Amino acid sequence: MKGFTAGTDASTLDVWADPATERVLTPATIITFIRTIACIVLVGLAINEGVPEDGEFWSPALKLLTIALVVYWAGDSLDGQVARRMHHETRIGAVLDIMSDRMCSAAFYFGLAWLHPEFTVAVLLYLAEFMVIDCFLSIAFLAWKIRSPNYFWVVDPTIYKLNWSHPAKAVNSALFAVMLLVTQAWWLGVIVAGALLIFKIAMLIRLFATVGLPIPGGTGLATTSEQASGA
Repeated sequence: MKGFTAGTDASTLDVWADPATERVLTPATIITFIRTIACIVLVGLAINEGVPEDGEFWSPALKLLTIALVVYWAGDSLDGQVARRMHHETRIGAVLDIMSDRMCSAAFYFGLAWLHPEFTVAVLLYLAEFMVIDCFLSIAFLAWKIRSPNYFWVVDPTIYKLNWSHPAKAVNSALFAVMLLVTQAWWLGVIVAGALLIFKIAMLIRLFATVGLPIPGGTGLATTSEQASGA
């Protein structure tokens, strides 16, 4: 296995999932649910405002969409911090977080393209990257016994560093939206979204070519003794 020096006892690393702690409701997942609902409600309120007739860029609707985006980002940071600090990290929580991120992101960007159709091509390119390629990369951790993508460094340090380190997360999640809102340049959005898409495809190729995806050992059919023990 890659990601740590020779001689290290892999079993001692604090990265592995514990089946006994896996559950849906934790303080972190509750925050995930709340921030997702709050984001979607705000997007709904933005859509209710309608498209501005005067062509104003920073319309009330876009301001509400931006607040929804901030709620999504802040909540995403908070639920991760709570999970780590309270030692409540679970694979269930990681997957819920990944899927909730996609729902919030799609709601914001479809709202943005609805308000400003000139961003449509850039938004579709970005969502193809974030909701398909990056989503596959993000849930690939399930092929190993790690708790979340945050520990993918034990599998492949390069893929981890370029996708889930703090700088990488900021670039993938925030750069595109901030750039569109600040520059208002659709063509720049197309360039950035296209570059992100190409980069993520390269990461996917690396995953398949140099790491691969192991097939989990479980069959899904628990034995009587496993059922009795709760395994």
